[in-house]
Amino acid sequence: MMQVIRNQDELVKTFKAILKEERFGSQSEIVNALQAEGFSNINQSKVSRMLSKFGAVRTRNAKQQMVYCLPAELGVPTATSPLKNLVLDVDHNQAMIVVRTSPGAAQLIARLLDSIGKPEGILGTIAGDDTIFITPSNIQHIEDTLQTVKSLFNYND
Repeated sequence: MMQVIRNQDELVKTFKAILKEERFGSQSEIVNALQAEGFSNINQSKVSRMLSKFGAVRTRNAKQQMVYCLPAELGVPTATSPLKNLVLDVDHNQAMIVVRTSPGAAQLIARLLDSIGKPEGILGTIAGDDTIFITPSNIQHIEDTLQTVKSLFNYND
């Protein structure tokens, strides 16, 4: 019985690792990749159930190919949550601050930024899949707002 559980855990771990590669566009490609990793009893219906269970979605990767990937971990964002690990870059152009995130993480991080709002210099945000535009409350103090955003995510250039 322990062997089956361990194999299930290994399957889940391998499945998630395969999806993080963001290069598999079909369920049959995922089946083949898992079989290549030694999971001979895997089939398309099992992969379909796993995709559904873990909330996988088809989206465009960096090469603009449609691929399966896992969404960012969802939950109520806080300044101490692992969301800071999803922030890849923070920069500005004297008028607006731009935050680049891991794919799928922008809206969740923008919700956190909106929650701190005007008291911290953030008038509002617009979020796509992996990019957030922050409009500062006052562009005269954009450097302060930039530092607030960077410190929130422990981001250092």
